[in-house]
Amino acid sequence: MKVSIITLGCDKNTVDTERYVAQLADRGASYTEDMAEADVIVVNTCGFIDAAKKESIDALVEAGRLKDEGHCKAVVGVGCMVQRHKDELIDALPEVDLFLGSSEMDRLIPELEERGFLSADDVPAVHPGVRMFAGGLSHVRYLKISEGCDHGCAFCAIPLMRGKHRSFALDEIVHEAQLLEAQGARELNLVAQDLAHYGRDRRDGVGLPEVLEALVRETTVPWIRMLYLYSAGLTPRVLEILGTEPRVLPYLDMPIQHASDSVLARMRRPERQRTIRERVARIRAVVPDVAIRTTCIVGFPGETAQDFDTLLAFLEEVQFDRVGAFTYSPQEGTRAAELSDDVPDNVKRARLERLNELQRLITAERYERRLGQTVRALVDRVDDDSVQARIAGQADDIDGVTYVAGASGIAPGTFIDVRLDDVVDDVDFSATYLRVVSSPATRLRPTRALPVMSSVGSFGR
Repeated sequence: MKVSIITLGCDKNTVDTERYVAQLADRGASYTEDMAEADVIVVNTCGFIDAAKKESIDALVEAGRLKDEGHCKAVVGVGCMVQRHKDELIDALPEVDLFLGSSEMDRLIPELEERGFLSADDVPAVHPGVRMFAGGLSHVRYLKISEGCDHGCAFCAIPLMRGKHRSFALDEIVHEAQLLEAQGARELNLVAQDLAHYGRDRRDGVGLPEVLEALVRETTVPWIRMLYLYSAGLTPRVLEILGTEPRVLPYLDMPIQHASDSVLARMRRPERQRTIRERVARIRAVVPDVAIRTTCIVGFPGETAQDFDTLLAFLEEVQFDRVGAFTYSPQEGTRAAELSDDVPDNVKRARLERLNELQRLITAERYERRLGQTVRALVDRVDDDSVQARIAGQADDIDGVTYVAGASGIAPGTFIDVRLDDVVDDVDFSATYLRVVSSPATRLRPTRALPVMSSVGSFGR
Protein backbone atom coordinates (compact mmCIF):
# COMPACT_ATOMS: atom_id res chain seq x y z
CA MET A 1 0.00 0.00 0.00
CA LYS A 2 1.13 3.53 -0.79
CA VAL A 3 -0.04 6.18 1.66
CA SER A 4 0.04 9.97 1.43
CA ILE A 5 -0.55 12.21 4.46
CA ILE A 6 -1.63 15.85 4.37
CA THR A 7 -0.57 17.60 7.58
CA LEU A 8 -2.40 20.77 8.59
CA GLY A 9 -2.10 23.04 11.62
CA CYS A 10 0.75 23.19 14.08
CA ASP A 11 4.10 21.46 14.37
CA LYS A 12 2.65 19.07 16.95
CA ASN A 13 0.60 17.62 14.09
CA THR A 14 3.83 17.22 12.11
CA VAL A 15 5.21 15.05 14.92
CA ASP A 16 2.03 12.95 14.95
CA THR A 17 2.18 12.48 11.17
CA GLU A 18 5.76 11.23 11.31
CA ARG A 19 4.72 8.68 13.94
CA TYR A 20 1.82 7.51 11.79
CA VAL A 21 4.17 7.09 8.82
CA ALA A 22 6.52 4.94 10.95
CA GLN A 23 3.64 2.79 12.15
CA LEU A 24 2.34 2.33 8.61
CA ALA A 25 5.80 1.46 7.29
CA ASP A 26 6.05 -1.14 10.06
CA ARG A 27 3.07 -2.84 8.44
CA GLY A 28 4.51 -2.77 4.95
CA ALA A 29 3.13 0.53 3.66
CA SER A 30 5.28 2.99 1.74
CA TYR A 31 4.95 6.77 2.01
CA THR A 32 4.53 8.99 -1.05
CA GLU A 33 4.23 12.76 -1.25
CA ASP A 34 2.30 12.42 -4.52
CA MET A 35 -1.36 12.01 -3.62
CA ALA A 36 -2.14 10.85 -7.14
CA GLU A 37 -0.08 7.71 -6.48
CA ALA A 38 -1.56 6.92 -3.06
CA ASP A 39 -3.86 4.01 -2.31
CA VAL A 40 -4.84 5.71 0.96
CA ILE A 41 -4.82 9.44 1.72
CA VAL A 42 -4.75 10.51 5.37
CA VAL A 43 -5.64 14.11 6.26
CA ASN A 44 -4.29 15.17 9.67
CA THR A 45 -6.71 17.99 10.50
CA CYS A 46 -6.53 21.14 12.61
CA GLY A 47 -9.51 22.56 14.50
CA PHE A 48 -7.95 25.54 16.27
CA ILE A 49 -9.87 28.33 14.53
CA ASP A 50 -12.47 28.58 11.76
CA ALA A 51 -9.88 29.23 9.03
CA ALA A 52 -8.02 26.07 10.02
CA LYS A 53 -11.24 24.05 10.00
CA LYS A 54 -12.07 25.28 6.51
CA GLU A 55 -8.62 24.32 5.28
CA SER A 56 -9.06 20.84 6.78
CA ILE A 57 -12.47 20.35 5.18
CA ASP A 58 -11.16 21.53 1.81
CA ALA A 59 -8.32 19.00 2.05
CA LEU A 60 -10.75 16.17 2.86
CA VAL A 61 -12.97 17.13 -0.08
CA GLU A 62 -9.97 17.23 -2.43
CA ALA A 63 -8.82 13.81 -1.20
CA GLY A 64 -12.34 12.50 -1.81
CA ARG A 65 -12.20 13.83 -5.37
CA LEU A 66 -8.99 11.89 -5.97
CA LYS A 67 -10.73 8.76 -4.74
CA ASP A 68 -13.48 9.26 -7.31
CA GLU A 69 -11.18 10.19 -10.19
CA GLY A 70 -7.83 8.59 -9.50
CA HIS A 71 -5.87 5.79 -7.91
CA CYS A 72 -6.95 6.39 -4.30
CA LYS A 73 -9.09 3.70 -2.69
CA ALA A 74 -9.70 5.20 0.75
CA VAL A 75 -9.61 8.56 2.56
CA VAL A 76 -8.99 8.84 6.30
CA GLY A 77 -9.55 11.97 8.40
CA VAL A 78 -7.65 12.16 11.69
CA GLY A 79 -6.60 14.70 14.30
CA CYS A 80 -7.97 17.64 16.24
CA MET A 81 -10.91 18.73 14.10
CA VAL A 82 -12.14 15.14 13.90
CA GLN A 83 -11.88 14.86 17.68
CA ARG A 84 -14.29 17.78 18.08
CA HIS A 85 -16.66 17.33 15.13
CA LYS A 86 -16.60 13.65 14.19
CA ASP A 87 -20.37 13.08 13.99
CA GLU A 88 -20.91 16.21 11.89
CA LEU A 89 -18.08 15.24 9.54
CA ILE A 90 -19.44 11.73 9.04
CA ASP A 91 -22.76 13.21 7.94
CA ALA A 92 -21.25 15.96 5.80
CA LEU A 93 -18.44 14.03 4.06
CA PRO A 94 -19.59 10.54 3.04
CA GLU A 95 -16.64 10.30 0.64
CA VAL A 96 -14.33 9.93 3.68
CA ASP A 97 -14.06 6.27 4.67
CA LEU A 98 -12.77 6.60 8.22
CA PHE A 99 -12.62 9.32 10.86
CA LEU A 100 -10.36 8.98 13.91
CA GLY A 101 -9.95 11.70 16.54
CA SER A 102 -6.73 12.51 18.38
CA SER A 103 -7.61 10.07 21.14
CA GLU A 104 -8.31 7.21 18.71
CA MET A 105 -5.10 7.02 16.74
CA ASP A 106 -4.21 3.62 18.16
CA ARG A 107 -7.00 2.35 15.93
CA LEU A 108 -5.46 3.56 12.65
CA ILE A 109 -3.47 0.37 11.97
CA PRO A 110 -6.21 -2.09 13.02
CA GLU A 111 -8.82 -0.24 10.96
CA LEU A 112 -6.64 -0.27 7.83
CA GLU A 113 -5.80 -3.94 8.42
CA GLU A 114 -9.47 -4.76 8.74
CA ARG A 115 -10.13 -3.05 5.40
CA GLY A 116 -7.39 -5.09 3.72
CA PHE A 117 -4.96 -2.22 3.09
CA LEU A 118 -2.27 -3.44 5.48
CA SER A 119 -0.79 -6.78 6.36
CA ALA A 120 -2.27 -8.25 9.53
CA ASP A 121 0.81 -10.39 10.14
CA ASP A 122 2.17 -10.43 13.65
CA VAL A 123 5.14 -8.10 13.20
CA PRO A 124 6.78 -6.12 16.04
CA ALA A 125 5.31 -2.68 16.65
CA VAL A 126 7.65 0.27 16.32
CA HIS A 127 8.92 2.05 19.41
CA PRO A 128 6.64 5.00 20.30
CA GLY A 129 9.47 7.43 19.64
CA VAL A 130 10.27 6.14 16.17
CA ARG A 131 9.32 8.57 13.42
CA MET A 132 9.83 8.66 9.68
CA PHE A 133 10.45 11.87 7.79
CA ALA A 134 7.33 12.92 5.89
CA GLY A 135 8.25 16.04 3.95
CA GLY A 136 9.55 19.50 4.74
CA LEU A 137 13.20 20.01 5.71
CA SER A 138 14.90 16.78 6.76
CA HIS A 139 17.49 18.64 8.85
CA VAL A 140 14.82 20.61 10.78
CA ARG A 141 12.76 18.39 13.06
CA TYR A 142 10.18 18.87 15.80
CA LEU A 143 10.31 17.19 19.21
CA LYS A 144 7.11 17.10 21.25
CA ILE A 145 7.84 16.89 24.98
CA SER A 146 4.26 16.89 26.29
CA GLU A 147 0.69 16.55 25.11
CA GLY A 148 -2.53 18.34 26.04
CA CYS A 149 -3.09 21.45 28.13
CA ASP A 150 -4.36 22.38 31.59
CA HIS A 151 -4.63 26.12 30.95
CA GLY A 152 -8.17 27.46 30.93
CA CYS A 153 -7.98 30.13 28.23
CA ALA A 154 -11.53 31.09 27.35
CA PHE A 155 -11.02 31.10 23.57
CA CYS A 156 -9.12 27.83 23.19
CA ALA A 157 -10.54 24.38 22.43
CA ILE A 158 -7.19 22.57 22.55
CA PRO A 159 -7.88 20.94 25.95
CA LEU A 160 -11.12 19.62 24.45
CA MET A 161 -9.21 18.18 21.48
CA ARG A 162 -5.95 17.08 23.08
CA GLY A 163 -6.96 16.42 26.68
CA LYS A 164 -5.21 17.26 29.92
CA HIS A 165 -1.50 18.05 30.06
CA ARG A 166 0.74 14.97 30.02
CA SER A 167 4.54 15.26 30.17
CA PHE A 168 6.54 12.56 28.41
CA ALA A 169 9.31 10.77 30.30
CA LEU A 170 12.72 12.41 29.97
CA ASP A 171 14.45 9.24 28.75
CA GLU A 172 11.85 8.88 25.98
CA ILE A 173 12.39 12.49 24.91
CA VAL A 174 16.16 12.02 24.79
CA HIS A 175 15.83 8.73 22.90
CA GLU A 176 13.58 10.34 20.30
CA ALA A 177 15.98 13.28 19.94
CA GLN A 178 18.84 10.84 19.33
CA LEU A 179 16.82 9.05 16.66
CA LEU A 180 16.09 12.37 14.96
CA GLU A 181 19.77 13.28 15.11
CA ALA A 182 20.64 9.93 13.52
CA GLN A 183 18.20 10.82 10.73
CA GLY A 184 20.14 14.02 10.05
CA ALA A 185 18.52 16.64 12.31
CA ARG A 186 20.60 19.80 12.60
CA GLU A 187 17.88 21.77 14.38
CA LEU A 188 15.48 20.45 17.03
CA ASN A 189 12.39 22.55 17.72
CA LEU A 190 10.84 21.70 21.09
CA VAL A 191 7.04 21.89 20.93
CA ALA A 192 4.14 21.53 23.36
CA GLN A 193 1.05 23.53 24.24
CA ASP A 194 3.23 25.11 26.93
CA LEU A 195 6.86 24.01 27.17
CA ALA A 196 7.23 25.72 30.53
CA HIS A 197 4.50 23.47 31.99
CA TYR A 198 6.64 20.39 31.42
CA GLY A 199 7.07 18.12 34.43
CA ARG A 200 4.45 19.60 36.74
CA ASP A 201 2.29 16.49 36.39
CA ARG A 202 5.14 13.98 36.87
CA ARG A 203 6.29 15.29 40.24
CA ASP A 204 9.78 13.78 39.84
CA GLY A 205 11.71 17.04 40.00
CA VAL A 206 12.33 17.08 36.24
CA GLY A 207 11.27 20.25 34.45
CA LEU A 208 12.12 22.16 31.31
CA PRO A 209 15.67 23.03 32.48
CA GLU A 210 16.45 19.33 32.91
CA VAL A 211 15.09 18.60 29.43
CA LEU A 212 17.31 21.27 27.88
CA GLU A 213 20.39 20.09 29.81
CA ALA A 214 19.77 16.45 28.86
CA LEU A 215 19.40 17.29 25.17
CA VAL A 216 22.63 19.29 25.23
CA ARG A 217 24.40 16.49 27.10
CA GLU A 218 23.04 13.48 25.18
CA THR A 219 22.97 14.83 21.61
CA THR A 220 25.21 16.92 19.39
CA VAL A 221 22.42 18.71 17.48
CA PRO A 222 23.79 22.24 16.89
CA TRP A 223 20.52 24.18 17.23
CA ILE A 224 17.85 23.57 19.89
CA ARG A 225 14.92 25.97 19.75
CA MET A 226 11.99 26.46 22.14
CA LEU A 227 8.59 27.08 20.57
CA TYR A 228 5.53 28.23 22.52
CA LEU A 229 5.78 28.71 26.25
CA TYR A 230 3.98 30.94 28.71
CA SER A 231 6.04 33.75 30.19
CA ALA A 232 4.99 32.74 33.71
CA GLY A 233 7.07 29.58 33.36
CA LEU A 234 10.29 31.33 32.42
CA THR A 235 12.23 30.57 35.58
CA PRO A 236 15.68 32.04 36.27
CA ARG A 237 17.19 28.65 35.48
CA VAL A 238 15.57 28.46 32.04
CA LEU A 239 16.79 31.99 31.28
CA GLU A 240 20.29 31.12 32.49
CA ILE A 241 20.45 28.19 30.06
CA LEU A 242 19.06 30.38 27.29
CA GLY A 243 21.73 32.98 27.96
CA THR A 244 24.76 30.72 28.44
CA GLU A 245 24.30 27.54 26.39
CA PRO A 246 25.21 28.34 22.75
CA ARG A 247 23.29 25.35 21.33
CA VAL A 248 20.02 26.51 22.93
CA LEU A 249 19.06 29.34 20.62
CA PRO A 250 18.30 32.81 22.03
CA TYR A 251 14.73 32.63 20.77
CA LEU A 252 11.36 32.52 22.54
CA ASP A 253 7.88 31.97 21.13
CA MET A 254 5.85 33.49 23.97
CA PRO A 255 2.13 34.22 23.37
CA ILE A 256 0.55 37.21 25.08
CA GLN A 257 -2.76 37.24 23.06
CA HIS A 258 -3.53 40.82 24.15
CA ALA A 259 -2.31 43.77 26.23
CA SER A 260 -5.55 45.22 27.59
CA ASP A 261 -6.07 43.97 31.14
CA SER A 262 -9.84 43.82 30.71
CA VAL A 263 -9.52 41.67 27.56
CA LEU A 264 -6.89 39.47 29.19
CA ALA A 265 -9.24 38.92 32.13
CA ARG A 266 -12.10 37.89 29.83
CA MET A 267 -9.70 35.61 27.98
CA ARG A 268 -8.81 34.00 31.32
CA ARG A 269 -5.12 34.58 30.64
CA PRO A 270 -2.72 34.46 33.61
CA GLU A 271 -0.71 37.55 32.63
CA ARG A 272 -1.50 41.25 32.75
CA GLN A 273 0.17 44.09 30.90
CA ARG A 274 2.45 44.94 33.81
CA THR A 275 3.67 41.36 34.28
CA ILE A 276 4.24 40.89 30.54
CA ARG A 277 6.28 44.10 30.39
CA GLU A 278 8.34 43.05 33.41
CA ARG A 279 9.03 39.56 32.04
CA VAL A 280 10.08 40.81 28.63
CA ALA A 281 12.46 43.26 30.32
CA ARG A 282 13.89 40.47 32.48
CA ILE A 283 14.37 38.19 29.46
CA ARG A 284 16.23 40.87 27.53
CA ALA A 285 18.37 41.74 30.53
CA VAL A 286 19.55 38.14 30.88
CA VAL A 287 19.66 37.30 27.15
CA PRO A 288 20.43 40.57 25.31
CA ASP A 289 20.42 39.00 21.81
CA VAL A 290 17.14 37.14 22.28
CA ALA A 291 14.50 37.20 19.54
CA ILE A 292 10.98 37.17 21.00
CA ARG A 293 7.99 36.17 18.95
CA THR A 294 4.43 36.46 20.26
CA THR A 295 0.83 35.92 19.13
CA CYS A 296 -2.19 38.18 19.48
CA ILE A 297 -5.94 37.82 18.95
CA VAL A 298 -7.95 40.79 17.68
CA GLY A 299 -11.71 41.13 17.91
CA PHE A 300 -12.22 39.10 21.08
CA PRO A 301 -15.72 39.60 22.55
CA GLY A 302 -15.96 42.99 24.23
CA GLU A 303 -12.76 44.35 22.66
CA THR A 304 -13.34 48.09 22.34
CA ALA A 305 -11.49 50.54 20.13
CA GLN A 306 -9.66 51.66 23.27
CA ASP A 307 -8.66 48.07 24.09
CA PHE A 308 -7.27 47.64 20.60
CA ASP A 309 -5.37 50.94 20.79
CA THR A 310 -3.91 49.71 24.09
CA LEU A 311 -2.66 46.59 22.32
CA LEU A 312 -1.07 48.62 19.52
CA ALA A 313 0.57 51.00 21.97
CA PHE A 314 1.98 48.06 23.93
CA LEU A 315 3.39 46.40 20.81
CA GLU A 316 5.05 49.68 19.84
CA GLU A 317 6.48 50.05 23.34
CA VAL A 318 7.75 46.49 23.86
CA GLN A 319 9.00 45.92 20.29
CA PHE A 320 8.60 42.18 19.83
CA ASP A 321 10.72 40.85 16.98
CA ARG A 322 7.71 39.24 15.31
CA VAL A 323 3.99 38.91 15.99
CA GLY A 324 1.59 36.33 14.59
CA ALA A 325 -1.94 37.70 14.75
CA PHE A 326 -5.36 36.35 13.88
CA THR A 327 -8.98 37.34 14.29
CA TYR A 328 -11.14 35.77 16.97
CA SER A 329 -13.64 33.10 16.00
CA PRO A 330 -15.86 31.38 18.60
CA GLN A 331 -15.14 27.70 19.21
CA GLU A 332 -17.92 25.43 20.42
CA GLY A 333 -17.49 24.26 23.99
CA THR A 334 -15.20 27.08 25.10
CA ARG A 335 -16.11 29.70 27.69
CA ALA A 336 -15.72 32.49 25.15
CA ALA A 337 -18.35 30.88 22.92
CA GLU A 338 -20.91 31.81 25.58
CA LEU A 339 -20.03 35.50 25.14
CA SER A 340 -21.63 37.67 22.50
CA ASP A 341 -19.31 37.88 19.48
CA ASP A 342 -19.92 41.61 19.31
CA VAL A 343 -17.02 42.78 17.14
CA PRO A 344 -18.13 42.83 13.47
CA ASP A 345 -16.01 40.82 11.03
CA ASN A 346 -15.08 43.89 9.00
CA VAL A 347 -13.82 45.59 12.17
CA LYS A 348 -11.80 42.49 13.07
CA ARG A 349 -10.19 42.45 9.63
CA ALA A 350 -9.41 46.17 9.75
CA ARG A 351 -7.81 45.82 13.18
CA LEU A 352 -5.77 42.84 12.00
CA GLU A 353 -4.49 44.86 9.06
CA ARG A 354 -3.52 47.76 11.32
CA LEU A 355 -1.69 45.45 13.72
CA ASN A 356 0.19 43.71 10.92
CA GLU A 357 1.22 47.03 9.38
CA LEU A 358 2.55 48.29 12.70
CA GLN A 359 4.44 45.07 13.39
CA ARG A 360 5.91 45.05 9.89
CA LEU A 361 7.54 48.39 10.67
CA ILE A 362 8.70 47.22 14.11
CA THR A 363 10.27 44.08 12.67
CA ALA A 364 12.08 46.07 10.00
CA GLU A 365 13.33 48.49 12.65
CA ARG A 366 14.66 45.67 14.82
CA TYR A 367 16.45 44.14 11.85
CA GLU A 368 18.00 47.49 10.99
CA ARG A 369 19.67 47.54 14.41
CA ARG A 370 21.60 44.42 13.37
CA LEU A 371 22.86 45.64 10.01
CA GLY A 372 26.56 45.00 9.53
CA GLN A 373 26.63 42.11 11.98
CA THR A 374 28.04 38.74 10.97
CA VAL A 375 25.89 35.88 12.24
CA ARG A 376 25.54 32.13 11.82
CA ALA A 377 22.83 30.85 9.48
CA LEU A 378 21.49 27.38 8.71
CA VAL A 379 21.07 26.61 5.01
CA ASP A 380 17.61 25.22 4.24
CA ARG A 381 17.35 25.15 0.43
CA VAL A 382 19.70 25.60 -2.50
CA ASP A 383 18.53 26.88 -5.89
CA ASP A 384 20.51 27.58 -9.04
CA ASP A 385 21.17 31.21 -8.15
CA SER A 386 20.60 31.50 -4.41
CA VAL A 387 20.84 29.86 -1.03
CA GLN A 388 17.89 30.08 1.38
CA ALA A 389 18.89 30.05 5.03
CA ARG A 390 17.73 31.18 8.46
CA ILE A 391 19.48 32.99 11.27
CA ALA A 392 18.86 32.06 14.91
CA GLY A 393 16.02 34.57 15.18
CA GLN A 394 14.03 32.93 12.38
CA ALA A 395 12.09 29.78 13.22
CA ASP A 396 11.22 27.43 10.38
CA ASP A 397 8.05 28.28 8.45
CA ILE A 398 6.80 31.12 10.68
CA ASP A 399 9.51 33.79 10.75
CA GLY A 400 10.63 33.87 7.15
CA VAL A 401 14.01 33.21 5.57
CA THR A 402 17.36 34.77 4.71
CA TYR A 403 18.65 34.47 1.15
CA VAL A 404 22.28 34.45 0.04
CA ALA A 405 22.72 34.50 -3.74
CA GLY A 406 25.62 33.29 -5.79
CA ALA A 407 26.55 30.36 -3.57
CA SER A 408 27.61 26.99 -4.93
CA GLY A 409 28.55 23.69 -3.39
CA ILE A 410 26.62 24.34 -0.16
CA ALA A 411 24.23 21.60 0.92
CA PRO A 412 21.05 21.99 3.00
CA GLY A 413 21.81 21.45 6.67
CA THR A 414 25.10 23.36 6.42
CA PHE A 415 25.92 26.30 8.69
CA ILE A 416 27.44 29.41 7.11
CA ASP A 417 28.37 32.86 8.35
CA VAL A 418 26.48 35.77 6.76
CA ARG A 419 26.59 39.53 7.13
CA LEU A 420 23.27 41.35 7.52
CA ASP A 421 23.38 43.95 4.78
CA ASP A 422 20.04 45.66 4.21
CA VAL A 423 16.35 45.70 5.15
CA VAL A 424 13.65 46.49 2.59
CA ASP A 425 9.94 46.79 3.35
CA ASP A 426 7.61 45.66 0.55
CA VAL A 427 3.96 46.29 1.36
CA ASP A 428 2.81 44.56 -1.83
CA PHE A 429 3.73 41.24 -0.26
CA SER A 430 2.68 42.22 3.29
CA ALA A 431 6.08 41.15 4.52
CA THR A 432 9.37 42.52 5.72
CA TYR A 433 12.33 41.72 3.49
CA LEU A 434 15.92 41.22 4.57
CA ARG A 435 18.93 41.33 2.25
CA VAL A 436 21.87 39.26 3.42
CA VAL A 437 25.41 38.95 2.14
CA SER A 438 27.91 36.38 3.28
CA SER A 439 30.88 37.10 5.45
CA PRO A 440 34.13 37.61 3.49
CA ALA A 441 35.27 34.09 4.33
CA THR A 442 32.63 32.49 2.12
CA ARG A 443 33.45 34.63 -0.94
CA LEU A 444 29.85 35.17 -2.01
CA ARG A 445 28.57 38.18 -3.93
CA PRO A 446 25.76 40.44 -2.66
CA THR A 447 22.22 39.17 -2.93
CA ARG A 448 18.89 40.58 -4.01
CA ALA A 449 16.12 41.24 -1.48
CA LEU A 450 13.89 38.31 -0.52
CA PRO A 451 11.32 37.73 2.26
CA VAL A 452 12.00 37.10 5.91
CA MET A 453 8.75 37.53 7.81
CA SER A 454 5.21 36.31 7.37
CA SER A 455 2.71 38.94 8.43
CA VAL A 456 0.06 36.52 9.68
CA GLY A 457 1.89 33.84 11.61
CA SER A 458 0.94 30.33 12.61
CA PHE A 459 -2.64 29.60 13.60
CA GLY A 460 -1.67 26.41 15.36
CA ARG A 461 0.33 28.20 17.99
